[in-house]
Amino acid sequence: MTSSQRPEYGETWVYESLLGTVPGLRVSGRTAILVQFLGFEAAIVLVAAVYDLWPAVLPGTVAVAVATIGSWLMLSFSRRVRELPTPTAYRRLLFGSSIDVVLGVVAFVVLVTYLFVIDPRGDGAGLVTELFGATPPAVAVALALLVLWDVVYRIGTCWWASVVGLWRALVYEFDPVTARRYRRIDALNVGFAGVQLLLVPFVLDRPILLAILGGHVVAVVVVASLSMVFGRSGETSRRRPAERR
Repeated sequence: MTSSQRPEYGETWVYESLLGTVPGLRVSGRTAILVQFLGFEAAIVLVAAVYDLWPAVLPGTVAVAVATIGSWLMLSFSRRVRELPTPTAYRRLLFGSSIDVVLGVVAFVVLVTYLFVIDPRGDGAGLVTELFGATPPAVAVALALLVLWDVVYRIGTCWWASVVGLWRALVYEFDPVTARRYRRIDALNVGFAGVQLLLVPFVLDRPILLAILGGHVVAVVVVASLSMVFGRSGETSRRRPAERR
């Protein structure tokens, strides 16, 4: 995508906007995703080698993979949306409201609170201690939190996309071909949530995290499925026809 073809700011995910707002940074989405994975993975291996934290490499790598796949799915999702005759209100609500960031921040605060307040038991054997030892290196913890933010932001984006998708299905009507393409976009979001199940093996002994992660995936599947169901009956007179861009 050339600079003249880039979507306008305010109609992109925050992640997409960063690719175009950093001075001197003009890279394709594919290159950015590759750099994201290789950069984080190199940092994880380096920190593990310096502090002898090899048990943390596998969960760290999986978390980076989830975030990277999430980035690819986000870009694919947004590209497909912009290829359609998207209602202006839907597009602005989806991309320009920054609710995806708000949801990510809330989820991240909850996660940090859990990791450092709720999870540590009487003997201090929390998840952080298990991965990084009784006296975790500050660099390792900082890197872990950065990777977790990357994952949590994408979880927030996934949830927001499903909610706005249901709103779109209830409010607007489309021709059969466009409605079918929107259903494919909703299905892509279900896949977006499904990727996050790769984290389940690492939280099996953490019932709270397991319930939250599983509940999030189930909620996205339910909401996206409702969007696909309601989006099929597009000829009800109560709905507004989709406005063209």
